[in-house]
Amino acid sequence: MALSFGNNKNVEVYIMIGFQHRSVASFLALALGTTLVLAISSSMAAELATKVSFRPASAGGPAMRAVPSGIDELVLSAPPREDASEAERIYGPVAEYLTTVLGRKVTFRFPGNWGAYQGMMQKGVYDLVFDGAHFTAWRAANTRHTALLKVPGEHVFVVVVNKDNTRITNIKQVAGRRVCGYAPPNLGTLTVLNEFDNPMRQPVIVNVDGWKNIYRGVLEGKCDAAAVPLKKLEQFEKEGGRLTRIVFRGASLPDSALSAGPRITSAEQDKIVRALQSPKGEAITARLRAKYGYNKSFIATNNQEFAGLSSYLKNEWGY
Repeated sequence: MALSFGNNKNVEVYIMIGFQHRSVASFLALALGTTLVLAISSSMAAELATKVSFRPASAGGPAMRAVPSGIDELVLSAPPREDASEAERIYGPVAEYLTTVLGRKVTFRFPGNWGAYQGMMQKGVYDLVFDGAHFTAWRAANTRHTALLKVPGEHVFVVVVNKDNTRITNIKQVAGRRVCGYAPPNLGTLTVLNEFDNPMRQPVIVNVDGWKNIYRGVLEGKCDAAAVPLKKLEQFEKEGGRLTRIVFRGASLPDSALSAGPRITSAEQDKIVRALQSPKGEAITARLRAKYGYNKSFIATNNQEFAGLSSYLKNEWGY
């Protein structure tokens, strides 16, 4: 006979029983086992319905962390925005310097790709991270990180079109059109997508590497619009003249920051801040600040400056 268990459409269970060969006890045992299988299947179905690619932190507390090799070793990481050799040139000296400052081994670990980077970050593997404001905010809320230093000034993203483009005058008109930008979860791209609540009415993101290439994508007709930092736009147009027109300006956000995880004590955090703001620390971070900080000195910051900014990640897997 067929047993029906509510309206569950994910699992169909049919039990063929010859009553002449089965005792009542056997039937009850079989029915109990079937109910258990069905419950497990329902639980699995609910889990699969959750929007995650990496298991996020539970709602009740910080993410579980995987302790890196060497129990006293600290791991420094950053997004894979360059290849491994270039990343090592930027962050390797910083890790070596902090090893001396803290008296604990600090190792730079290149993530290789965005999936690995986000997965390790969500598990709490990284002790020191330098990246965007939305990631800093998420770690502060979910993995007990503390924001230590940031690039000074406001970080504003804008959407631009070719100055001769009269069809697009506001952000809503880029729905269904090509927008050059870094692939999500880049904050600039997420700033654009955050303006579109309807999943059927969104722009098409054309993945381009490099802010100059993203900007040129509009000028060369590769895209209808581009998402770039306002500071970069001002730099490009100072060099080549005003060739684009701004159709959207995002909120003023804090710039990239360095955060420290819970395995780094408050005293050690203070040492890091003082060291990286010292003349020697500035020399060590010169390449990093030239690429991501407009050659400006780092300034002290705190978690409050990043509160709520993890909302930019609300539609990304694992957050």
